[in-house]
This record gives sequence, C-alpha cells and structure tokens, in this order.
Amino acid sequence: MYQQITIIGRLGKDPELRYTPQGTPVCNFSVATDYTYTDQNGERQNRTTWFRVGVFGRQAEHCNNYLAKGKMVLVTGRVDASAWTDQEGNVHATLEVLAQTVRFLSPKDSGENSEEVSEEPRPTLLEDEERPF
Repeated sequence: MYQQITIIGRLGKDPELRYTPQGTPVCNFSVATDYTYTDQNGERQNRTTWFRVGVFGRQAEHCNNYLAKGKMVLVTGRVDASAWTDQEGNVHATLEVLAQTVRFLSPKDSGENSEEVSEEPRPTLLEDEERPF
C-alpha cells in the first residue's frame, strides 16, 4: 500500500527547528491552502485548510534557514495520524504531513527575510533522507 499527499500553499508562521535526543533536526511549520467556490446564492466563497508539516534531517535545517511566514511551498509526503489523552481524560487526535520533498516556490527577493535568502544560494528541491522512525 502507498499513500502520498501533495500540497501547495503559504506558510502561516515562521518554521520552528528543534532536535531529537539523538540529534536529528526536526522542522515544523504550517501551510495554508485556499479553495474558492461559488455557493448556491451565486456568491464566491473562500475556504482555507491548514496543514501541519514535519521535516527531518538536512532538509529540516534548509527549511528553517530559507522559509518564513508567507512564503509559498510545494510539499509532498505522507500523512501521519496520532492520538493522545490529556490530563483531564479528553482524547485528542491530529494529522501531520511528514514531508519527503519540499520545493520553495517564492522568489528569493520576496517575503520578510529576503536579505537573508539572497546572500546564499537557495536549494529548490530537497530529497527524502533517512527517517528516524
């Protein structure tokens, strides 16, 4: 069996980088996608869907260095589901896209940190690396 998801959207906030106890970099960010349709009354409606994205390894460090809120990305990966119970006994569930590739779609000189991006070459496609899971 095989699953793959592809999303194109904009980052909702700056990426966050952390490290696992084994030292593997992990970058998390959210991506918003938009869908426009016409409702029964003939009015145009916009619907935004948010995706949580997790990236591992060298790819995570590149995402942290070159992405920022508002930048457009194309992410392909697989969906990972997890569930947990909080201290009050409430059950929670979440879905996250575990990225295999991340393509940076925004031009170098756009966004909040354009000076930082233009000083170094920007990778356009990062391939899947060994995963710690």
